[in-house]
Amino acid sequence: MDLTPRQLAILERLAVQGFSVVAFPMYASAVGIRRGEFAAFLVPAPSGTLMLQGDPCVLLNDNPAVAILRDGKKFYVWKKQSLEATPEREGALKEFKDDLVRILESEASSPRGAV
Repeated sequence: MDLTPRQLAILERLAVQGFSVVAFPMYASAVGIRRGEFAAFLVPAPSGTLMLQGDPCVLLNDNPAVAILRDGKKFYVWKKQSLEATPEREGALKEFKDDLVRILESEASSPRGAV
């Protein structure tokens, strides 16, 4: 994926905030962002910045897990592995998303070309 200087600057700002850029081969058309046990996918936005593609997720063995309900409880699943969606994990996932959205929105509202 070819990124503009502005998009690269956004990724640098995310890195300063503790996020890492990672590759997810199954999602080659998006930029993977990771912090701790959570990840998100970013794609170019019409504004020339980056935006979330879908919702952030929990990682299991470095792979994006899918949220499911099993016996009335929420779990994150990847292949045959699962992880319960504890209140602590859900809170940390919300914090991950809130931090990411805050940074992306501040970049989107900055004047075009500014970084």
